[in-house]
Amino acid sequence: MLFSQIIGHEDIKKKLIQSVKENRIAHAQLFLGPEGTGKLALAIAYAQYINCTNKRENDSCGECPSCKKFNTLAHPDLHFIFPSSTNKSVKKDPESDLFLTEWREYLESCNCYTSLSSWYNALDIENKQGSINVRDAATIMRKLTLKAYEAEYKTAIIWMAEKLNIQAANKLLKLLEEPPEKTIFILISENQEELLMTIRSRTVLMKIPKLSYNEVNDALVKKFSCSAENAHNAAVLSNGNWILATNYVDNQDEEKIYFTCFQKWMRYCFKFSAPELIDFIANDIKPLGREKQKEFLSYGLSLFHNALFINNGLMNNVLLPEDEKAFLKNFAPFISNNNIDLITELFEESINQIERNGNASLIFLDNSFKIFNYFKMK
Repeated sequence: MLFSQIIGHEDIKKKLIQSVKENRIAHAQLFLGPEGTGKLALAIAYAQYINCTNKRENDSCGECPSCKKFNTLAHPDLHFIFPSSTNKSVKKDPESDLFLTEWREYLESCNCYTSLSSWYNALDIENKQGSINVRDAATIMRKLTLKAYEAEYKTAIIWMAEKLNIQAANKLLKLLEEPPEKTIFILISENQEELLMTIRSRTVLMKIPKLSYNEVNDALVKKFSCSAENAHNAAVLSNGNWILATNYVDNQDEEKIYFTCFQKWMRYCFKFSAPELIDFIANDIKPLGREKQKEFLSYGLSLFHNALFINNGLMNNVLLPEDEKAFLKNFAPFISNNNIDLITELFEESINQIERNGNASLIFLDNSFKIFNYFKMK
């Protein structure tokens, strides 16, 4: 992975490159930022640059033996830990090393722009939740105590470090604080609040912000030859998430499903038609599956917040396609300062409940009752 292949983040790339040139490579770093910002891609490009034997001014050479192995994610001194769970091929005691083939294929398919839901789909773990367990911690500790095979630095990348369970996190504490010589830990996280404070305190923080509208728009035109309209819509809807932007380009019709479902749901909530609600939940919501149900609720949250912009005369801040803007103009009067906090809390709690394997049908039906009452508070 070359820095030039990563969208945006030019200032961060310069900082990482400068740290290598000045020999100020922190042994434990935390790359923190939202989904779709390219955190993992940056980590891999950084590790590749550190070990490149023919460094260019602003990037790896991409041609030396080390770079070629990094390009295939098969360098013997590049190690990954990531969430996993049992599936049809691994029926007990899952750990990252058992899924390295699937992991490399997945990273190649998404060009290292990863999301937890798409990884779980690739892993085919159905409705189970993945974690990084104590077996992962023991394996990486054993690997890192060995001498580097051929690189100057051994690199351990822990993707979605917030999925470290307590036993695994505690087992890694000492190694993070005092790693073997010429060893680098890069932790990738989207939610630092879910990380143990003892883990956070042992890392140097590198914040990876959302991509800008221009970065996403320009990259879509360049990489996908998108029309100006499609690139604009995708850049707006993605809200700085490259994964969402490419999904929109690849599946424009599917991306309209959330909008259509949200319209139907709010209409049924407003008039509170119980038979229609039950039918809607059974036929439209339940088949989505847990991860897409969470995405749908997140999408709804963004529409509620955009409705507040409209109510406060900030239409220019509403970055949505025209059909969604038109819907929000009519919907916005039902959202106000009186109910937005309650709605936000309700949706965030529902996402957490679905994450914990709650019954989605009951959760959405309960939400519908509450939304009906919240609308009356406008």
